[in-house]
Amino acid sequence: MKKLMLLVLMAAALTACAKSTNLPQTNQNANDTAPYPKAEVGYTRYAIHLPALADEANARVEVLIGKEMNVDCNSQLLAGVVKQQELTGWGYNYYVVESNKKGTISTLMACPENATKTQFVTIGHNLGLLNYNSQLPMVFYVPNDLTVKYRVWQADAQILQANAE
Repeated sequence: MKKLMLLVLMAAALTACAKSTNLPQTNQNANDTAPYPKAEVGYTRYAIHLPALADEANARVEVLIGKEMNVDCNSQLLAGVVKQQELTGWGYNYYVVESNKKGTISTLMACPENATKTQFVTIGHNLGLLNYNSQLPMVFYVPNDLTVKYRVWQADAQILQANAE
């Protein structure tokens, strides 16, 4: 009887362990990870939750902060600064965008009349490509008129040989 009870308990424990590893590990809210502050008036909090990858060391995240604008043929850029701040007591980082409301920075080429298009114009920030980390959300506090988009970059598995010159 004791052996039967032991086998039943072992089977139940193994079943529970097998099911727990298949659960998705994505956070639905940034506050599930840490107590990130609420967005101030005039700001929106954006959180990027990345799915787990087999090799996260070979992936990077490009963050695009901007807004859809009607532009001509000139190159456009929004004025603003992205500052990295630390969540006190947790050691996690988040980013605050300080936008300059003066408009856009633009080249001054002569464009054909009525040659406008809708384009996502971004802030020229200095974040570069951020490390991929599916364990923590990337949290951004952005003025209400801007949005956050992102793109994931991954290294190709093929390594090429450079030519000696």
